Amino acid sequence: MRVDAHHHVWDLAVRDLPWTRGSPVLHRTYTADDLRPALLRNAIDATVVVQTCAVAQETAELLALAADDPHTRAVVGWADLTGPALADRLAALREGPGGRALVGLRHPVTDEADPDWLDRSEVRRGLRAAADAGLVHDLLVRPDQLPAAVRAVRELPEVRFVLDHAGNPVTDPDAFAVWAGHMAALAVCPNVAVKLSGLVTRTSGDPVRALRPFTDVLLSALGPRRLMYGSDWPVCLLAAGYDEVLALAETLTAGLGTEEREAVFGTTAARWYGIGV
Repeated sequence: MRVDAHHHVWDLAVRDLPWTRGSPVLHRTYTADDLRPALLRNAIDATVVVQTCAVAQETAELLALAADDPHTRAVVGWADLTGPALADRLAALREGPGGRALVGLRHPVTDEADPDWLDRSEVRRGLRAAADAGLVHDLLVRPDQLPAAVRAVRELPEVRFVLDHAGNPVTDPDAFAVWAGHMAALAVCPNVAVKLSGLVTRTSGDPVRALRPFTDVLLSALGPRRLMYGSDWPVCLLAAGYDEVLALAETLTAGLGTEEREAVFGTTAARWYGIGV
């Protein structure tokens, strides 16, 4: 099974996404049908669609998509982690159309000014409640929020986490060393995996040369069985097309054995999100 563990869809006629307004590439509607030719061309069997905004209704819409779409096998949605009725909300989503596809939640921590937002007691309570419901939590953080993410992973061993976009690292040499230290800290925690996704838009020049150091750290620290490929389509289109992004990830992992490549491009995501179970 080949899995794209991270992509988005959105319909601007249904809901505006303010974060897309500054980009002609992103400020348009993208549907599962728009993505399908690339999936078929690259023999992608299943995808994980991920929330784009902190709006409860979007999660129900993504689950309805999963109920009808042959490729969308899992949904990482949004629900208010700090809300007192989180368990009831998750139960209602599970009972609705496509509810079985709900595998995880994500809150855009990057939108929170507080670098320690993940340390808040009400957030930790929500993370535990989601884990009790059998859900993974995708971490979307800025570099200054990575220490809090590491603490959450370390202090909540009962919660399964996935770090999106490898923590959004920057290419500055000093920042790279700090980021690598955070990856080493995560590596000792068996309850976290990392997405090899969303990095091509953070580079300039030769992407293989730019991203090789990051990929090498991830492979060395966590190993391929805790890494999963994600295209981050359509955000990736800011820098490269779907085929180019996949080819880049394949080039960066070309030194792996067959089973290790299968882990990065399928079995890690399938295992972590319960795809195919």
